Amino acid sequence: MERIAVIGAILQNPRTSQKSFNETVSAFRGIVKGRMGIPVDEEDLAVISITLQGDLDEINSLTGKLGNLKGVIVKTAVSSELKGKEADK
Repeated sequence: MERIAVIGAILQNPRTSQKSFNETVSAFRGIVKGRMGIPVDEEDLAVISITLQGDLDEINSLTGKLGNLKGVIVKTAVSSELKGKEADK
């Protein structure tokens, strides 16, 4: 069953982690609904939020892959199962 999720990520020293982060997210582009990134240059950080719609296995897979990247901290919030038309896909 499909769910909506938000991944919050902090990239420490984004110059070294951003390329692998972007490549990983791109591999899951089928479930990515939106993305927002905010650079925090004075702290050498980037804060990124990604909105997803997909099954729990896909969401967990992306979260795990991002969490294994050096210098990347992730947390994910996941909805309950979707009802209605969106859940029937």
